[in-house]
Amino acid sequence: MYIKKILWGVSLLGLVIFGAIAYYIYSAVFQPNTKFETETAYIYVPTGANYLQVRQQLDTLLKDMTAFDALARQKKYTSNITAGRFAISKGMNNNEIINSIRSRNLPLKIAFNNQHSLEDLAGRISSQIEADSLSLIKAMTDKTFLDENGFTEATALGMYLPNSYEFYWNTSAEGFRDKMLTEYKRFWNEIRLEKAKQLNLSPDEVMTLASIVHEESKQADEQPRVAGVYLNRLRLGMPLQADPTLKFAAYQLPEYQNTVIRRILNIHKEIDSPYNTYKNAGLPPGLIAMPDLSAVKAVLNPEKHSYLYFAADAKRLGYHKFAKTLAQHNINAREYQRYLSSQGINR
Repeated sequence: MYIKKILWGVSLLGLVIFGAIAYYIYSAVFQPNTKFETETAYIYVPTGANYLQVRQQLDTLLKDMTAFDALARQKKYTSNITAGRFAISKGMNNNEIINSIRSRNLPLKIAFNNQHSLEDLAGRISSQIEADSLSLIKAMTDKTFLDENGFTEATALGMYLPNSYEFYWNTSAEGFRDKMLTEYKRFWNEIRLEKAKQLNLSPDEVMTLASIVHEESKQADEQPRVAGVYLNRLRLGMPLQADPTLKFAAYQLPEYQNTVIRRILNIHKEIDSPYNTYKNAGLPPGLIAMPDLSAVKAVLNPEKHSYLYFAADAKRLGYHKFAKTLAQHNINAREYQRYLSSQGINR
């Protein structure tokens, strides 16, 4: 009888211990373990990160880190960290969380436009993916890459077509650059290449002219007319005399750093630069800014007309008045100059 009691006691104790272990395992594995109020939280795991770095991000999102640590060790997550952007949904248990951050790297949409240089673009991209701006600049300006793909540092900006794209957050600088090259080649299909050929322009020259058109007019409905003026000038061998190229040339000089040129003066027309289209015939060596796709399409599909000149329209700011003769253009230009003076814009 006594032995039976002992056996019953041991059995009951075993059941209690088993129950406690089962409950602990259930809590560690299946009990919801999030403490944030939003529907979804994200963690960003850098390339080469260790478990401590992941844990620091999770610490603000989970209720019981001790239980999570135990399961992470058991599932060997602590020694097999995956880089990327991962989602944790409200109410997830530890098992679901580990499965998510181990294998469900989520892509994100990145976007860029109106960047004036590769440096600006690198800064914009580095704020959206893991790669930093220095590594992006190094990849973008790599001479071997540029040579192999027919670019120079002056034309390289034209490879990056402004739009939104899907990338993984942990994409490398080279990975970003290479995907953008793929997008560039996809854009320059046979139809667009044939249009450029009919204009006697290469893709690089189309992008360069589009950058000037875009800096002249942000109005998509006017850009084909502006493009038509410049193409007329190129066909006739006239200098482009594009004011935005003078601004670009000026901003390369120390005396114009940290300044904003709001009015083109004769002194700007004397700047010694290959980007001075008052002094140099034809297109400049490369882009002066990143053009919108509307400007690229405007160059490829220009309005056919006989205009050779245009000046900003003082009565319709953002648009221009177009002229076929220099005499009419001078009238339009003087009208706009008077407007600038009336606004106190002298430089």
